[in-house]
Amino acid sequence: MGNTKTNPGRFFEDYRLGQKLVHAVPRTISGGERALYCALYPARHALYSSDEFARACGLPQSPIEDLAAFHVVFGKTVPDVSLNAVANLGYGEGRFLRPVYVGDTLRAVSEVVGLKQNSSGRTGVVWVRTRGLNQKNQAVIEYVRWVMVRKRDLSARAPETVVPVLAPALTPADLVIPEGLDFGAYDFSLAGEAHRWGDYDIGEKIDHVDGVTIEEAEHMLATRLWQNTAKVHFDLSAREGQGRLIYGGHVISLARALSFNGLANAQLIVGLNGGAHVNPCLAGDTVRAFSEVLDKAETPVPSIGALRLRTIATKGEVGDMEIRDENGKYKSDILLDLDYWVLMPR
Repeated sequence: MGNTKTNPGRFFEDYRLGQKLVHAVPRTISGGERALYCALYPARHALYSSDEFARACGLPQSPIEDLAAFHVVFGKTVPDVSLNAVANLGYGEGRFLRPVYVGDTLRAVSEVVGLKQNSSGRTGVVWVRTRGLNQKNQAVIEYVRWVMVRKRDLSARAPETVVPVLAPALTPADLVIPEGLDFGAYDFSLAGEAHRWGDYDIGEKIDHVDGVTIEEAEHMLATRLWQNTAKVHFDLSAREGQGRLIYGGHVISLARALSFNGLANAQLIVGLNGGAHVNPCLAGDTVRAFSEVLDKAETPVPSIGALRLRTIATKGEVGDMEIRDENGKYKSDILLDLDYWVLMPR
């Protein structure tokens, strides 16, 4: 039976370098996103929990979690970028440009910036640069991600290989401090920990102690909440009996929420230097996390410091906090390797 109205999604041979993708279905943010985010993840950072705390820090109200905004924008892109993906491979050059508040409407646009067919000829890697825009046409977030996508026609000619050159990390000058943000009157008791920016040392590692077991039902709720329609998350038959593959963003948010224990004052994420989902996460896995301080920087606001963190999510014990084996490969229990900048009170 022919079908000319439904959309099977793009396959690798459907992408062209420089192609512009305008993603469908804008999303108006309500308090529901905040409540469900807290229901899905043990999220407790004070700036996102309390309007009064946020106002004391110079913002008009509490924004939604940076990663909630990321998930909304990411979800918009899935039907056009990763519906037929084998795996979402990584992120780079991510910047959180302004807070997202209840009542804002988000939409997304992307540009194809790289293509590379894999040696098997069955899949290829697509790089896209995505921008999330609000109702004022202001960019709230931008990032590059790369995805392994199936080919529809294995005989389709491979495109010219173009692998974009991405900055290994954002510089402190690349980071955007939200207008009005000031930690001069910051309440450490209400925030939950006393540790300031100056209390962290480059090279320091922090075991976040707690673990969270991922249930299949909560993952399905999350993918629907973020309107992520990737087949490998929704359709078990697409995984050929391999079990429910957990959306990578779900693991990122779990790791961020777990990092509260030791990094409660890392209030805002402002830069995503790089991230990789290095092993699959399946329903039933218990996620734990630890972080390493990679760098520190002052900012133009005297009360605010920037901390560069590397947070690792693992489905094993944290142990010695080593993530690679004797051959230099990621250990099999490592799920996520995330490199990002946060803002903290000084």
